[in-house]
Amino acid sequence: MGRFARFSFFRTIQAKLIIIYVLLILIAMQLIGVYFVSAMKNSLTSNFTEDLQARAEMLSVLVGETMAGGEAEAGEDKTENLRVLVNNLFNINGAEIQVLDASGKVLTTSLSSHSDYVGRKNTQTVVSRALQGIRDNEEYIVDEDNVRKKVVAKPVLSGGKIIGAVYIAASMNELYSTMEGINKIFISGILIALVLTAVLGVILSHTITQPIKEVTRRATAVAEGNFDQQTPVFGTDEIGQLSRAFNYMTSRLRDALSLNEEEKEKLTSILTNMSDGVVATDEYGKVILVNRRASSILGMHPADIEGRHFAILLGIDPEDAEALASGFTGSTLLQIAPAGQEEPVVIRMTFTPVHRRERGITGTIAVLQDVTEQEELEASRREFVANVSHELRTPLTTIKSYAEALDDGALEDPQLAGRFVGVIQNETERMIRLVTDLLHLSRLDSKEALLRKQPTDILEMLEEVTDRFSFQMHQKDIQPVLSVENDIPAVPLDRDQIDQVLDNVVSNALKYTLEGGTITIAARRSDEHALAISVSDTGMGIPQRDLDRIFERFYRVDKARSRSMGGTGLGLSIAREIVKAHDGSISLESEVDVGTTVTFTLPMREKGGEHREGTD
Repeated sequence: MGRFARFSFFRTIQAKLIIIYVLLILIAMQLIGVYFVSAMKNSLTSNFTEDLQARAEMLSVLVGETMAGGEAEAGEDKTENLRVLVNNLFNINGAEIQVLDASGKVLTTSLSSHSDYVGRKNTQTVVSRALQGIRDNEEYIVDEDNVRKKVVAKPVLSGGKIIGAVYIAASMNELYSTMEGINKIFISGILIALVLTAVLGVILSHTITQPIKEVTRRATAVAEGNFDQQTPVFGTDEIGQLSRAFNYMTSRLRDALSLNEEEKEKLTSILTNMSDGVVATDEYGKVILVNRRASSILGMHPADIEGRHFAILLGIDPEDAEALASGFTGSTLLQIAPAGQEEPVVIRMTFTPVHRRERGITGTIAVLQDVTEQEELEASRREFVANVSHELRTPLTTIKSYAEALDDGALEDPQLAGRFVGVIQNETERMIRLVTDLLHLSRLDSKEALLRKQPTDILEMLEEVTDRFSFQMHQKDIQPVLSVENDIPAVPLDRDQIDQVLDNVVSNALKYTLEGGTITIAARRSDEHALAISVSDTGMGIPQRDLDRIFERFYRVDKARSRSMGGTGLGLSIAREIVKAHDGSISLESEVDVGTTVTFTLPMREKGGEHREGTD
């Protein structure tokens, strides 16, 4: 772990800056050192050589004078003089000085250890060159003791003749010791400079990297969703500009996020409260979003819908699903059976593909509308129009036929003409009743009729109804029975409208009750707030299969008999609308050959003032 930490440190900007600074100083110092040491070495070597050459030149002159000091002077005296000259006057530390005669033999030497060299011939190249009269002779040698030496040889002249030579071999250890000392000083300086550079690099890199680290830390916090980050600005340099740019970016991101969240909340609220269902799919057709209304239409929990393919979810053929998702088919009607519901529903699905630049279709938005009730209303409307057309066409056809018969000559026969005119009158009255009922229903549907409620005595109202139908009941030998519960208070209702309801119901009871039967009109409290009025007969009854549709417009159980009795097929429909306008309900119970009971309830308390009739 420590190894990886070390490696990661060397990948940081701070480490890189320190290394760069140290390398720059190291390279600069090395270049300077190489130049300086080289120049110093050349200078010291040149000075050493020049000094050695000057000494050799002076010594050659003095040796020449000594060796040419006169013929009378003995040889031993000359040798002694030369020894004194070499040992005392021109003594050089760490150097050997030899004086040679014209043949190259050593006359004297400054080193006592080399006294055995006296009388021997020095065969070195520099000596040979000097004896040949060449003055510029020097050589660099390393002796048997590994000592580096500089060798110089100068010819000794007297009277223009070469009478000998001077040989000097000087040790260069002192020079190289000086160079070593200089190198050590220079290396120490380099090390001190590198340490100082590293320290200064750490400080300088810290001033650069610390703001970057701070920006990085705050950027990480922003990436995690915390947009309340502000980076301190310490200057106007590039890092300060970066800090300002980061703060500006953070504020813009915060504003953009707030706007995005606001728009998302609006969209979520719209999707949640839409009356239409919305299903969003990805490019593969899998559901990624569904609103509450869509899950309600499909009868499934949103968690069970998401992730499923919409074609499987809706039971659509794959080819049709592909056409819908691509937008080739704008909308379609589907009949589905939602989970938990017995009755299927009809939904209209409108598909809109979602396009993204350079990627084509990346998803689909499907809008689901439950049009079950709309389709049922449309079917009811079509059936209603067909029924109205049929009901009007029958009397009109009859009237036309009898009018044509009268025109063809039946008018000349008083007895036949009177019968035909009677038929025309009956059919005309039937059309008038039909149109009147249709107008009444139209007013109820459009809520144009006002209810004029007044407190009404229920017993009195039911007695009047019985009186209105007493003659017809007497003709068919039908026994009326009136049953009203005691202590029923006056109920607020529109007397004319409720009378019409009672007239329609009692009239139906009279039509379908055989002679000798009974019609019972009763009123009782269904609860403390509602009154129930029922009309029961002992007639032929209604089959069970027709009970669900008995309140539909123009619906007749026995069409031929009902029409022959003058019915329009709208009586119970009008009764239902009037009762609903009173905030009540109406129901029908019947058994074939036993009888029928129609019951409607009315509230016994006024909920509001005068209001319009109509359906809920």
